[in-house]
Amino acid sequence: MLRGIEELNAGRFFEQHETLELLWRDTTAPVRGLYHGILQVGVGLYHWSRWTPGTAKSDHHGASVLLAEGTRRLEPFAPECHGIDVAGLIRDATALREELLRLGPERMGERDLAGALTIRVRG
Repeated sequence: MLRGIEELNAGRFFEQHETLELLWRDTTAPVRGLYHGILQVGVGLYHWSRWTPGTAKSDHHGASVLLAEGTRRLEPFAPECHGIDVAGLIRDATALREELLRLGPERMGERDLAGALTIRVRG
């Protein structure tokens, strides 16, 4: 789990997806929802990071949906779960989604996603 969080924090969204998907698939409820939520937030950022003119609408929609779905899945685990600051993650992912919606599909590439999200882990 920590490896996936480190990858997400470093902006390596594709790698985070690969790492956390394996963990998510091998985990049972209820903590599976935590992993799924983090995974979806990271994949939403991956969609956003892939923006290129001409693909804007699909990337914008995918990023928006995944950020929203990821935060929804994380809500039952707030404020903290397994040392992860879930409330902070929800707040930051929600703010990023709001920024994405403000930018719209044509301007979403203006946002540099390096350091855009940092998941804090206690311990």
